[in-house]
Formats: sequence, structure tokens, C-alpha cells
Amino acid sequence: MTGPSCPCGPPGREPGPDTVPDDGSWLPGSGADRHPIPQARIPAGTYTRGDSSGDRNPGDGEVPRHEVSLDAFWIDETSVTNAAFAAFIADTGHRTEAETFGFSAVFHLAVTAPRVDVMGPAAGTPWWWGVRGADWRHPGGRDSTIDDLADHPVVHVSWNDAVAYCAWAGRRLPTEAEWEYAARGGLASATYPWGDDAVDAGGWRANIWQGTFPRHNTGEDGWLTTAPVRTFEPNGYGLWQMVGNVWEWCADWFSPTAYTDAPARSPQGPATGAARVLRGGSYLCHASYCNRYRNAARSQNTPDSSMGNAGFRTVAG
Repeated sequence: MTGPSCPCGPPGREPGPDTVPDDGSWLPGSGADRHPIPQARIPAGTYTRGDSSGDRNPGDGEVPRHEVSLDAFWIDETSVTNAAFAAFIADTGHRTEAETFGFSAVFHLAVTAPRVDVMGPAAGTPWWWGVRGADWRHPGGRDSTIDDLADHPVVHVSWNDAVAYCAWAGRRLPTEAEWEYAARGGLASATYPWGDDAVDAGGWRANIWQGTFPRHNTGEDGWLTTAPVRTFEPNGYGLWQMVGNVWEWCADWFSPTAYTDAPARSPQGPATGAARVLRGGSYLCHASYCNRYRNAARSQNTPDSSMGNAGFRTVAG
């Protein structure tokens, strides 16, 4: 288990041609009836994957840009919530890796725990503290709860925990090619899910950091850490908060050269690796440091790592 790799509402749509019922009945005979997150259908198509804005981070591997063709699939309209994850835990007794290890990474301004529980800062990112007792039920440490956070994204879940949830729900994690295609919402070369306008143009569009990172957050978007999953506006495919709020685990192994030899149809990422892909940025992203709240941005962490700004959404098909 390592430290974090990056520091950084309105009612939902009614079910229609591109959505399915909340009860998962659209996929009979599987565990999908356990999965309460509404779905959106992403049509088959071809898009150009990679950075088109010039804002890429050296070493992240957002280039070369290349065409990718995908079959249609279904994806969660939102990140998996605390309420959904709690149902999984109640049904399976799964113990997350943060609980097994006895600690997880918490942003320093979000710690809610006795000083004795603070193990110290992460190497190179002193705003992240290892906190004993921090886990999905206690996102700030032992003195915090999720009692009022049922509709917030679950955090402090590792890639392995997310895969365990998927197995229970009869689903899987998205490939990063699927994730980026879905995030774009039908806007071919846009920087963000809503287009190219700045995140604060005409009102806040995503939950990111405002102010001086990492000491002072002005809170202009209303949140210091996670926001409810249906905050701000969905993209063209009806997907909420594909950037900002929490990083989302993808199925792929990470490689900074993954795009160099990627197949044009349904790429699955490298066959092996040491870290898994994370997409979308989080509430800690800021233009001055972690500008990864973009459609093309990539990050990574080891599959047993957990932190207070990473969750996941699932797909089928």
C-alpha cells in the first residue's frame, strides 16, 4: 500500500431510452439487481483518445492521440455511493484493505481523529497524512462517520475493493478507454465533460480546490472534500461528476507509454504492471498543481492503495 499518486444537487434524469431502472432489472439473472446506481447507455462509436488541450502532465502518458473504437456499454450515472457500498458490505462481510491495514491516507485539513492516530505525512506530499482508523466508514479518521454522507461517493476503497464490489454486483470496472469516451459525453475534443469553458465559468461545474493549495480552500463550490454524487450538472450522456469530486479506478494497468502501441478497437491496457489507472481528478485538483480534472488526464496508484479522494463507478456490456 502506497500513498496517493496525485494531490490532488439537482435531481437525476428520469429513466428513458438511454437510462435503466434503479433496481438493476435490466440485467436479469446476475448480481446486478443488488447494484442501486442508475445506468446510462453509452453508444458504440469511435473517438480520439488523449490530450488535445496542451495541458497534459509530463510522464502521465496522455499522448500520442489516437482513434479508439468501442462497442456500446452501460455505465453508472454516478460514482458508487456510501449507501451502495454499505449494502455490499452487509451482504458479504467484505473487509476493505484500509481496514485490514489499519490506516489510510487522509488530506490534512479533513482529519477527524486524535493526534495519536496520525502516523505522519506521506513522502513528497505532506498534505496527505496516514491516519489509523481511517476507512470507508470513517473517512476522516475514527471520530468521523458517514451518517450524513449516504449519497456521497465511497472513498478509502482500493482497486481490489472495487473489483470485489463488481464481482458481487455482476459488473466490472471500466477500461480507461471506456471511461474517457463516457466522460466526453459526445464532445469529441473537449477538455472537460461540459466543453472547453473554465470550470468556474458561469458558476462552478466541478468539485475541485479553490484558493491556495494545500493550506486554504475558499470553498466557492461549497465543498472541502466530497460532494453528493448528483451535484453540478451531468454531461451529454447523463453522467455526473466525471471530473472532480473523486478519482475513479479503471480496470487497466498503468503505463506512461500505453498509447504508443494501443490497439484501435477496445483497448484493454498493458497485460501487466505495478499500478492501476485512476481517472477524473478529485476535490484536491487545482490548476496550480494537479490539473487532472480533464477528460484526458491520467493518474495511477498500486491496487492495494486507498485514500480519501478515490472511489469508482462500474460498467456492464
